[in-house]
Amino acid sequence: MARVRVVDFGGAGRPIVLLHGLMGRARTWWRVAQWLRPYGHVVGLDARGHGRAPRVGPWTTEQFVADAAEAVRSLGSPAVLIGHSMGGLHAWALAATHPELVDAVVVEDMAPDQRGKTVETWRGYFESWPVPFQSLAHVRDFFGETGDYFTECMAERDDGWHLMASLDDLYEIAAEWGRREYWSLVEAVKCPLLVIEAEHTLMPPGQQAEMAKRAVRGRHVVAPGAGHVVHDSAPDFYRGAVEAFLSEVLER
Repeated sequence: MARVRVVDFGGAGRPIVLLHGLMGRARTWWRVAQWLRPYGHVVGLDARGHGRAPRVGPWTTEQFVADAAEAVRSLGSPAVLIGHSMGGLHAWALAATHPELVDAVVVEDMAPDQRGKTVETWRGYFESWPVPFQSLAHVRDFFGETGDYFTECMAERDDGWHLMASLDDLYEIAAEWGRREYWSLVEAVKCPLLVIEAEHTLMPPGQQAEMAKRAVRGRHVVAPGAGHVVHDSAPDFYRGAVEAFLSEVLER
């Protein structure tokens, strides 16, 4: 049984697979998918426990990567992977462990070593939310700059709007990042790798630039003024960086 849900955004040719961040879903990529279609067949994945995908563990990086690998295989040819935060980790891990499935990777604001971080910081933030939200306008007002992103992550119940993913599952996923590091997977990525770091990143300093150095064919850019969701907070910079990268990669 498939543990991911595939959302087809259209286009034709080489698969371009969009991998969302923690608590997100495929449809958070809608705006990006519109300008990606000329470059290939664009699909997004709801990872297990997110969006409309089954809420079935285990919640390990290896399992998320195995799910994504199965989805890419079903598309029939190697893919360009574009991942935000958690999705960026899964993208480079898939490229490292299944190089035959991946032509290139874009990582958006994710670092390989967050050991020592605990989920307590996440827990306090999540529990500060005024749940249930009374409307999608309430969601947008509460989250401000990332309001459009979070409206895509909510589902309506009888009493209002709630996050689609389970907070207990999210805590378990994030807790794994606080216990382990992923540098060996970065170093195993042989295809072109673009790392897009937010100026106001949530990640430990210096690691994203180091990723580009350690990868065989890596490069690193910083998005001025951007927050963690770069493709929403600095959309023009993000698009320019990704399109330039894809134009070069797809010429090969």
